[in-house]
Amino acid sequence: MKSRCVFSTPDLAGARAAMEAALRAGIPDNDISLIARDDIEQDDIPDHLMTGRTDFYPAALRGVACGGGTGVVLGLVAVAIPPLGVTLAGAGAIAVAAAAMGCWTGALVGSEVPDVIHRKFKAEIASGHILVVIDGNKERLALASPAVEGTGATHLPFHARTLLT
Repeated sequence: MKSRCVFSTPDLAGARAAMEAALRAGIPDNDISLIARDDIEQDDIPDHLMTGRTDFYPAALRGVACGGGTGVVLGLVAVAIPPLGVTLAGAGAIAVAAAAMGCWTGALVGSEVPDVIHRKFKAEIASGHILVVIDGNKERLALASPAVEGTGATHLPFHARTLLT
């Protein structure tokens, strides 16, 4: 499982230097992303380096888990009530349908909610700073963090595990 670290740089040149330091420290290119104000992102940052702005994927996964769990419970309850005539296959179908509904609902809600980094560092982004987000295992991050900080980037108080990278 990977962890995520966030660094703040004052401008695009600082962000590029931080990215180069992370690359030299062994962080793959697809594990480095940038977050900036809209006007900065549109003009200066390549698309493949920008993170998603919303909580779409995590919310969809939470919806699958919650909907699927609820569906399993409801399916088993339906099996336990003989007059309903629900079989174990029917209980499985209920669980799958509930997981699909949970995924759909979670994705809809998550598409309108800013992701956790955008929420936590809203003021930093609004002030024009560019955030460099690095994903990696503990060993790689232990090598990369000092290298990135050596470029003048500020290590922000954010550490989270990530399943989606």
